[in-house]
Amino acid sequence: MNAFLIVIPILLTRYGLLSILNGEALKRAGFFAPLIGREKVAFWVYQITTILIILKLLFLKIRTDSNWFYIGLIIYSLGLVLYIVSIVNYAKPKMNGINLNGLYRISRNPMYIAYFIYFVGCVLLTHSWILLVLLIVFQVSAHWIILSEERWCIRKFGEEFIKYMSKVRRYI
Repeated sequence: MNAFLIVIPILLTRYGLLSILNGEALKRAGFFAPLIGREKVAFWVYQITTILIILKLLFLKIRTDSNWFYIGLIIYSLGLVLYIVSIVNYAKPKMNGINLNGLYRISRNPMYIAYFIYFVGCVLLTHSWILLVLLIVFQVSAHWIILSEERWCIRKFGEEFIKYMSKVRRYI
């Protein structure tokens, strides 16, 4: 089976479910905070690795010939479920725009974590070392994007976001 098929649910969740739940949230999800210094490079690395991951999956097959298939399927499914839950939470922020409900009480970045878990599952399903390298580069660049988002949120939401940062971890 072509591995691109495993990308379809995340695309439907990101663009379909989010637009159904809250069209404004879809616009917010596409917004990138102002970038400075190395964050600009990280932004382009993030965009390029996202495209490369999706393109690579177009040419890979899901490998069902080992136990890694079942482990990969479990991790992939966990990532997809976490992503769906984080999208639902993201679509319903507080009146001021800060997301504090659901998974956002555990992590300030549940969508990024869900992406990572989801793509680890894709790596295991395809047995692709190239996909693993792309994922690692993607995740490092995502960290820089997250730092810019946090700086922007501090400016926009002030003390409330700083308090949130002190209570909830960046990742897990």
